[in-house]
Amino acid sequence: MPKQGIAVVAVGGNALIKDKDRQTVQDQYNCVQDTMTHIVDMIENGWDVVITHGNGPQVGFRLRRSELAKEVLHEVPLDYCGADTQGSIGYMLQMALHNEFKRRGLNKVAATIVTQAIVDKHDPAFEHPTKPIGSFMEEREATSRRANDGWTVVEDAGRGWRRVVPSPRPISIVEAEAIHNLIKAGFTVIGVGGGGIPVIERDDGTLTGIEAVIDKDFGSSLLAKLIGADLFVISTAVEKVALNFNTPEQKWLDQMTVSEAKQYVSEGHFASGSMLPKIQASIQFLENGGKKALITDPEHISDALEGKTGTWIVP
Repeated sequence: MPKQGIAVVAVGGNALIKDKDRQTVQDQYNCVQDTMTHIVDMIENGWDVVITHGNGPQVGFRLRRSELAKEVLHEVPLDYCGADTQGSIGYMLQMALHNEFKRRGLNKVAATIVTQAIVDKHDPAFEHPTKPIGSFMEEREATSRRANDGWTVVEDAGRGWRRVVPSPRPISIVEAEAIHNLIKAGFTVIGVGGGGIPVIERDDGTLTGIEAVIDKDFGSSLLAKLIGADLFVISTAVEKVALNFNTPEQKWLDQMTVSEAKQYVSEGHFASGSMLPKIQASIQFLENGGKKALITDPEHISDALEGKTGTWIVP
């Protein structure tokens, strides 16, 4: 099979958790297994693939366990929850890939890299924490956490109080070169889980973890740029991107240029919690020298790569 180049494939939360009734570890693995068959199709067709993934719900589960056990055990800081989930989700992906390689007789090995993403300590996001994490709390607990632990807490639409943390943009991926070398050596690599573990660089070049959350699409886009990927795929819950989504004027898009994508963003077509970061991350990849980006759902990746479906974003 001819070599197609390097592809970074960012798998969304729906690749791990289909719905709130199927959230156990076994449910997540079953979900991952389905998604990996479509990614192995890509690998079989000659793509060298780096897989990135979200970890929002899994970090939430870790934090909840930590909160429930805090009378008995030390609590786990947010950056360590990110590292924990990179490892456990990486393990799931590795096993699913290994088993699918075995089934198809492919001589391939998958490896997970625990990945740190450097953010700018002066990023304006630190002044405006927006990303809700962890469980809902009563007001009394929220005010106590604010006073004793320095948390930023907000009241969430009458459902209770939640902690919010900053969501800065990543500016560098510490392990990008290691990921690139593994890809060149023939491995299928899993990295930048959850956008990367947010760290800041001190004046002497040493790193320290911070309590923040990086958007996985921006982390994936940056990695794609740093390793010179030919293709950036965002695998999500919909087959194509739409304008006027969920309205009578809904219109599916087969392709858009960067300037069209920017226009649709400025017209407010994409919701900030769902499609907007995916479009912005694709624009970022293409403006940094990337050739093409694709947004589709896992089961349509192969058809989309043949030009039959999906939404392509091109320079």
